[in-house]
Amino acid sequence: MLAFSTEGRSAMRIALFGFPMTGKSTIFTLLTGVTPPAHAAPGEAHVGIARVPDDRLERLAEMYRPEKTTPATVEYIDLAGVEKGEAADVLPLDRLRTAEALAHVVRGFRDESVPHVEGSIDPARDWETMETELLLADHTIAERRVRKLEELVRKAHRDEERHELEILKKCLGSLERGEPLRNVDFPEGDRRALRGFTFLTLKPLLVVVNADESDAARLSGGAESFGLGVPAGRPATEVVAMSAKIESEIAQLDRADADAFRSDLGIQEPAIDRIIRASYHLLGSISFFTVGQDECRAWTIARGTAAQRAAGAIHSDIERGFIRAEAVAYDDLQSAGSWAACRDVGSLRLEGKDYVVRDGDVINFRFNV
Repeated sequence: MLAFSTEGRSAMRIALFGFPMTGKSTIFTLLTGVTPPAHAAPGEAHVGIARVPDDRLERLAEMYRPEKTTPATVEYIDLAGVEKGEAADVLPLDRLRTAEALAHVVRGFRDESVPHVEGSIDPARDWETMETELLLADHTIAERRVRKLEELVRKAHRDEERHELEILKKCLGSLERGEPLRNVDFPEGDRRALRGFTFLTLKPLLVVVNADESDAARLSGGAESFGLGVPAGRPATEVVAMSAKIESEIAQLDRADADAFRSDLGIQEPAIDRIIRASYHLLGSISFFTVGQDECRAWTIARGTAAQRAAGAIHSDIERGFIRAEAVAYDDLQSAGSWAACRDVGSLRLEGKDYVVRDGDVINFRFNV
């Protein structure tokens, strides 16, 4: 293996938000290990990093026994609770602009000491209420820009501004129909043109139901179990359920006891694993690996990324000086037992810059700068 320094690119960023008293900050702490202040100010945000659990990386580390094992990561931004009717005013757009997706935490647990502002527990209602707030926030942005563009087009007749006006009128029509922009099939060029507007309903959405302890058996039963079949059926939207209270209790146990506790409750895997898997699926992300005695590491890239671009996830110098990628599928490496054995049996491949990296590829990049 070649040894090199790594600069890496930013982890996926997902912004956690929701109405007050949903358990959002508890979920943030479970994901990242960071405990935000008990009373966050409107617009305040806290950042934490979650390590992506991956059995494949653990097995590669067992094979190579490296000095360091580095998992892929997801960056979560915990936003202060949003009161009903205030989303457009208090959500920090500067933070949301850098987030690749939103995670809306809705309350599904019952607790008489923490009354719900609506008087009852209804995850579907709360999701729909927040979705309306985001639609209104986007409508305000789109309407303001359309008015400005109409004036500019009347004065200058520039094709670029005329095209932007067409795109934004399409957005405005969708929003006025109550349709989030993530539902709209924009051409890639139009989608790039919209990135600077921080349209909230354009971002992929993960709906996280913070369920009651009594719901443990149905956490993996799908969105319909919590009345959220509508958002689950929409484009760029995922729904996952968990119980933050149960997971908080499990987090205090050692691994063996935690596994036994989950088994007794009928919970198949840790909730954070399901949330992160849903995040990956939502953003179309995959992992590839680099291995060696110095480090075994997982890297996150978008599905469909070519080898030269994937090399840039490690370091821009590797992307710029890319020569070729030596690649082997994770399963083939495990089966053969070593890199050299893969070469002997023919499962090690030499790939060029246009090779599309697959999930689980183990890659050694050759480069010259």
